[in-house]
Amino acid sequence: MLTKDNIRPAKLVDSIQPQWYACYTRSRTEKTTVIQLEQAGIECYLPLIRTLRKWSDRMKWVDMPLLRSYIFVRVSQDNYAKVLSTDSVVRFITFENKAVPIPDKQIDTIRLLLNQGAELEVVSKRFEPGDKIVVQAGPFLGLQGELVQYRGKKKVLIRLGSMSESLLVTLPLELLIRDY
Repeated sequence: MLTKDNIRPAKLVDSIQPQWYACYTRSRTEKTTVIQLEQAGIECYLPLIRTLRKWSDRMKWVDMPLLRSYIFVRVSQDNYAKVLSTDSVVRFITFENKAVPIPDKQIDTIRLLLNQGAELEVVSKRFEPGDKIVVQAGPFLGLQGELVQYRGKKKVLIRLGSMSESLLVTLPLELLIRDY
C-alpha cells in the first residue's frame, strides 16, 4: 500500500495523461479535502447525496458523501504527489502497488445517476439469493437460514433450514454474515 510515508514517484501513477483515481481520506474530512485539493489546482469529484438527518432538537437535510472517506481525483504522474501531501489524504486506492485508474465513463455514470435524482444506496456486503447466512447480533442472534431475496432497504427474506416456510425479517444487512 502506498501512503505518504513510502511514495515512489515512478511506480504509483503510470499515466502522463490525467486519469481519475480514488483516494482514501481521514474520516469526515472529504469536503475540506476537496476544497484544499481544488485550491492546489487538482480536479476533484466528491459524490454527495441529500440525506435527512435527525438530531435531538431538529431535522435537517444535509449533503453527505455517497462513499464515506473516499474522493476522486483526476491527476497525472506529474501532480499526484500534491494529492498525497494534503494532510487529510491517507492514500490512493491501489492494486499491486499501483493506483487503480477509474474510467471516465464510471465517474460520468455516478454523476448522471446523482443528477437524475436516482435513489442510490451503497452496499458493502455482497449477498446473493441462495447464500447461507447467520444473524450475528440483535434479537435474532444465531438465526441461520438461506437468503431468499432482498425486499426494500432493510428487509430480507430468510428461509429457515428445517422448515419450508420463509420469514420476512427487517434488519440491517450489517447484521448478516455468510455461513460457510
